[in-house]
Amino acid sequence: MNIEFSPIEARVIGCLLEKEITTPDQYPLSLNALTNACNQKTNRDPVLELSEAVVQQAVDSLMKKYMVSDKSAGYAGRVTKYKHRFCNTEFGSLKFSKQELGIICVLLLRGAQTPGELRARTNRLCEFTDAEQVEATLKALMTREDGPFIARLPRAAGARESRYSHLFSGHVESVEEPLGEPEESPSGGPTLSQRVSQLEAAVQQLQSQVDALAAELARR
Repeated sequence: MNIEFSPIEARVIGCLLEKEITTPDQYPLSLNALTNACNQKTNRDPVLELSEAVVQQAVDSLMKKYMVSDKSAGYAGRVTKYKHRFCNTEFGSLKFSKQELGIICVLLLRGAQTPGELRARTNRLCEFTDAEQVEATLKALMTREDGPFIARLPRAAGARESRYSHLFSGHVESVEEPLGEPEESPSGGPTLSQRVSQLEAAVQQLQSQVDALAAELARR
């Protein structure tokens, strides 16, 4: 895997992937729409204030890398629109499942995240049946023959979950999942940490839905 993006290029690709899925009727994106997507206050970390000129520079660079193409209406004065050629297109061999693409997209837009955060924040892009499917998808992205595409970061002190980062902006050393003593639940049900993880995922999902609703209201 020899794809490498600058931080702004990663944001542009992430926005094009997201909007292709969530607002297909408005895709491809004009420069203005793409700039607004890059500067969106929700579902972005960090929140940026990029000018159209800076976004255009990133788009031009991505076009030279054959990662973005423009689509002109063919009439004088019509606005040029842009679409990605990053993956799942006829232009390249890079293919992802819906779940893999959802994780890659959110990592491009929000940086390193835990499995619980990824499950909650991909709810508008794809569907995971349970936490185990998230873990399996992350493992697949780390072990694919044409990858790896993500890396597991060292677990922070006191943290219950490791964070994962995409590898499209340079190499990141991946670490093994730390081993620990398994918790046992006297009743045979979920352990305390499992219940906390479920609650956190539910809260993240609710927050994502609130953010999406706020963004929709702001556009009206």
